[in-house]
Formats: sequence, C-alpha cells, structure tokens
Amino acid sequence: MALESIALEHLPASHTVHTALFRNVKNASFLHQQLLAGNKDFEYALIDASVIMSRLHALAAAYRAVNDSLESRLRSRNVHSEIVFSLSPNNNIAESFRRFGITPQTTNLLAIKVSTPSSPATATEIQSHLSKEVDGEQVEFSDEVLQTMTDLARVKKIYKLNSTGGGNNGGKKGVNGTSGLGASGLEDERKELEILVLGSMALRGATN
Repeated sequence: MALESIALEHLPASHTVHTALFRNVKNASFLHQQLLAGNKDFEYALIDASVIMSRLHALAAAYRAVNDSLESRLRSRNVHSEIVFSLSPNNNIAESFRRFGITPQTTNLLAIKVSTPSSPATATEIQSHLSKEVDGEQVEFSDEVLQTMTDLARVKKIYKLNSTGGGNNGGKKGVNGTSGLGASGLEDERKELEILVLGSMALRGATN
C-alpha cells in the first residue's frame, strides 16, 4: 500500500499533504522517542489512529495547520505538531499531544507529512523512510479502514460528546464503544459524531 499525496483545496499547490496509515505497529515506543528527542528525520504528525474518525477528520486538522503556518499563526513548534494540536477541542497543547499523538502503546498509526518549498520531501522519499522506520502493516487511508480502528467511546470522551445513538441513552454498548445499533444506525451515529467533532475543532479556532 503506497503513500497517498493530497493537494488540499484552497491551499497552495506547493504544500502537499502526504498520508500513510499503519496497523499492528510494533515499534511505537521507538517512534515516540524520536519525537521527544527532536529528531528532524521524524518531522511528521504521528497520530494515534484510534481517535481519528475519518479522512475528513484528519485532513481538516491538516488544512488548518498548513493554513495557520502560511499565515504565521502557529501555536506549536512546527506544522506537524500543529496538525496534532488542531485535532484538539481546547487550547491545551500538551494535552492534545497526549490525547491525539503517538504513545508507546499505539498500535494503529496515521503519519502525516507536509512537503513545502522550504522542505521539499518527495512522496518516494517519505514512503521509503516510513517503510524503513515503521514496523507495521501499511494499509489504505480510507474511511472504511479507519472505522475498524476508531475507539468511539474514547472519541466521545475527548470531545465531550453524546450522539443520539449512544452515550447515556441506556442503549446496550457494542463494539468499539458504540451503542447496540444495527449497521444503518451505527453509520448514522458515526456521521453525527463526525459533524460534532468537526464543530468542536472549529469552535476552538473561533474562540482563540
């Protein structure tokens, strides 16, 4: 499975977002340590995929981070740490890294790399580096795959959300923190939660 390179709408073509999704990662502790050490070879947004609901969820954070970088509004160290921070519903940067960033216990990992004129990494170079350094199975960056990784109960807790299908409605809990709904009901619940999550991310921006 190859790296996916995405040109986000309304952003310069010179700023490309590269994404790679991995499952069954076995060396998260090593990768986490590289970030803590400030190893420039590991300048990625390394995100625990269990708290990502969809492509839109992740790309909305990437869009905001790149846009803030272009407007000189970064709140964190660089555009990659800003992607992790942009997922947060509040302004606590350290908390956003704990909630959304890679930890030694991470098993499903989303890696995002932004190539820019000042840091023009190619897709081939990024793919080669990730293939070498991440001990895990690279899979398609798709909503269908992400849904198998998402811990909905954790997402609801982080964003302080309760959709009509789950939470405190007395419904029976199902897999990954979902309520005991059928396939159609679960899909509706996920869509509703995604809207609420995106709204929570946007609201933080409006209150900065």
